[in-house]
Amino acid sequence: MRIGLAGLGRIGTVHARTLAGLDAVGSLVVADAVPEVTDRVSRAVGAEPAPSVTALLADGIDGLVVAAATDAHPALLRAAVDAGIPVFCEKPVAATPQEALRLRAELAGRDERVQIDFPRRFDAAFVAARAAVAAGELGHVHTVRSTTLDPAPPPAAYLAVSGGIFHDCAVHDFDAVRWVTGRDVVEVYATGDDGGDPVYTAIGDAHTVSSILTLDDGAPAVVSNARRNARGYDVRLEVHGTADSVAAGHDDGLPLRRTEPGAPAPGPAHTFFMDRFAEAFRAELVAFTEVVAGTRPSPCTVADAVAATLVAEAATRSRRERRPVRVRDIENGE
Repeated sequence: MRIGLAGLGRIGTVHARTLAGLDAVGSLVVADAVPEVTDRVSRAVGAEPAPSVTALLADGIDGLVVAAATDAHPALLRAAVDAGIPVFCEKPVAATPQEALRLRAELAGRDERVQIDFPRRFDAAFVAARAAVAAGELGHVHTVRSTTLDPAPPPAAYLAVSGGIFHDCAVHDFDAVRWVTGRDVVEVYATGDDGGDPVYTAIGDAHTVSSILTLDDGAPAVVSNARRNARGYDVRLEVHGTADSVAAGHDDGLPLRRTEPGAPAPGPAHTFFMDRFAEAFRAELVAFTEVVAGTRPSPCTVADAVAATLVAEAATRSRRERRPVRVRDIENGE
């Protein structure tokens, strides 16, 4: 199949390398807003360069991968769906919850072959946790804990346009909680602080946050996030039930120093999201080729992505206003 890739920044370049190595991809066409970047990446991975994203869409592609800036996501999603081209898009689907809701409504019934990027859905441990919940092995799920601690914060310029830690970082936890448990989030209470760094204060963001999510069956989920974790990149999920409990992310790269006497020393800690989730990123693009081929439905829909965005916005408002916020109120524009 012939796949197009729009946007060749950090994650776009990773996707280019991955796509170029997939057996299902016979040819890859790439485009970036900066022509020099298009030329450099196309040469590096053996792809065909396109002079623009418009030209890319008209180049007879079978599927489109969108890794362009967030502001470009809605237009590219609309263009691909209107042209009948299956599309894989980085999260979020839009820069604001309001635009995401409009896009969801506009594409409803036409987005069967739209896949949004949430790689934890393709991590083997997260997949196994979901399977255990779905099979009833845990009994009634009464407690969920999800964690993402980044080893170092992004540059200040990125933080200023990221939408905040809940939209940029915790949203992956919010999606994972929903996906693994099969439950919707109905209410959020969030708190956090700037860690003494004026960079976060200046933009109204936080360095460290925690969110208590109330699921639609009343069970609580606790989500913890931080921009800087000295020991490494820490992503974990625990699901506790009346019959059993499971955990994902407790591999040798878990960046924790054990304090039990005689505990074995951990292996080298994960230091980057591509280190921790390399196989998941590849697996989700393999899945997209199957969506393009029509052999599987989208494993992460526009509606899924918007649901996670609404939880992130509820958490953002909750921290700002110091009160619980219902997700339905965000969805209704209240």
